Amino acid sequence: MPRMETQSPRPETDRAARMRRARRRRWLAGGASLALHLAIPLVFLATRSDAPDGLAELPDPVVLSLVEPPPPPPPEPEPAAAGPAKASPSPPARPEPPRPAPPRALRPVPVPPEVVPVVLPATPAPQPIAGLSESQLVGAITAGGGSGAGGGGAGAAGEGQTCDMVRRLQTALREDPEVRAAAAEAQRSVAGAGKAAVLVWDGDWIRSGAQEGKGLAGVRQAIIMEVGFAPEACRREPVQGRVVLSMSDGPGSPRLVLGSGRWRWTDLLGRRIAR
Repeated sequence: MPRMETQSPRPETDRAARMRRARRRRWLAGGASLALHLAIPLVFLATRSDAPDGLAELPDPVVLSLVEPPPPPPPEPEPAAAGPAKASPSPPARPEPPRPAPPRALRPVPVPPEVVPVVLPATPAPQPIAGLSESQLVGAITAGGGSGAGGGGAGAAGEGQTCDMVRRLQTALREDPEVRAAAAEAQRSVAGAGKAAVLVWDGDWIRSGAQEGKGLAGVRQAIIMEVGFAPEACRREPVQGRVVLSMSDGPGSPRLVLGSGRWRWTDLLGRRIAR
């Protein structure tokens, strides 16, 4: 009797069987997962069947409030590390305001051991303007009467020329408005004392009031200038007595008086001494 030999299954058949079993398990797992996902909405709808139209009610709105978060806490100081600590950078120093310069010491002024006081001359007291009455003017020389001794005749200024220093001087003073104003003011001062004319020179120039260089200073300057530019022969003529110079031809005109005794016109140019 022949002996039957048993053959072992092929390797390819076993692998195919394993693959079919694995495929079957995957299908079963997928179906179970699908059924579970389909059951969840059915359960939800079943529990909310009282909602209108079979729809679930919407949840209540959530109110959100914006609140400013609290400030972060200050950082905690770091523990000191071993070793030398690094110095923190210092803030820049503020510039110092400029300091005022110290006051300069004043050098002491040496004081002389002896101080001689200077005594200022006392201001002279005001003096009334000198005036002459009508009786004192009797025989005085006027313009046109000549400038010789006693008023008689006219002296020679040169060949073919005659001198009438009184008229020459009176004309020059009348043409100067400042002289006329000063003479009028002086005339008013002496008229209150009953005088008829103002005495300006009687050998020395007479101070008028207490003002040095004012008052009749303009009158004196005008007389000196006119006499100084007169011809030499006329300036050296002698004069006897007083000379009256009128500022106008009308009545009550201011009058100025020069001279006393025997004198010359050049005497008006000499040293002037104020009384």
